[in-house]
Amino acid sequence: MARVSCSRALTFHLSDTSKALDKQHTETYTLYVMRARERFSQKQLEALKHIRDWLVRQGRPPSVRELMAALAYKSPRSAQDILEQLRAKGAIRKLPSGEYQLMGDSDLGPLHPQTVSVPLVGAAACGGPMLAEEHIEGYIAVSTAIAKPGRKYFLLRARGDSMDKAGIRDGDMVLVRQQPTADQGDKVVALIDQEATIKEYQRAKNIVVLRPRSSNPRHQPILLTKDFRVQGVVEAVVPNLE
Repeated sequence: MARVSCSRALTFHLSDTSKALDKQHTETYTLYVMRARERFSQKQLEALKHIRDWLVRQGRPPSVRELMAALAYKSPRSAQDILEQLRAKGAIRKLPSGEYQLMGDSDLGPLHPQTVSVPLVGAAACGGPMLAEEHIEGYIAVSTAIAKPGRKYFLLRARGDSMDKAGIRDGDMVLVRQQPTADQGDKVVALIDQEATIKEYQRAKNIVVLRPRSSNPRHQPILLTKDFRVQGVVEAVVPNLE
């Protein structure tokens, strides 16, 4: 069954509540609608909003049938037709796997002068490391107050509970600034044997410790020398809104 990858407009804050995130999401999306109304029909905009909301709230894009239900269609063919219309307008593209992916926000025209598009690239473990998916699931508009222009960022969805005391819980998304180094105490995304994990970075002489911050005592520090790479430093956490 096809899945639809998309972007959503969302401003990240380090300590705001999920209500504040929802408010900013709504405000930015309203600006998006105003700018996009001339290019897309009301039904197409509604489809884009549902796709975006699914990614925000469910942690994944909707299937064709789920989009059909959200749009109150009686047939999946109607939802497929909307997707084809969006594809023809350059809003989404169809991948060889049959899935649909929303193109970068720049392809849809300017969303907001104070946001930048950041790719969502799979998941990282907050427990034992797991394989990081490099396939871009969508693009998310992030406030330039958090994602500074001129730097590179990506988003990962956290899995597990080894960083819950640091405010990163299972299903949360983390905004990561790409860089190959970290300072003592930074929360980092580290790549170990091609698997990504989120941990607190500590260094003592030639030993690097990736330390969990968890209420679960089964999680233990990971001790490393050179067999890992820092992919970036966590800049912000977006709580799972479910």
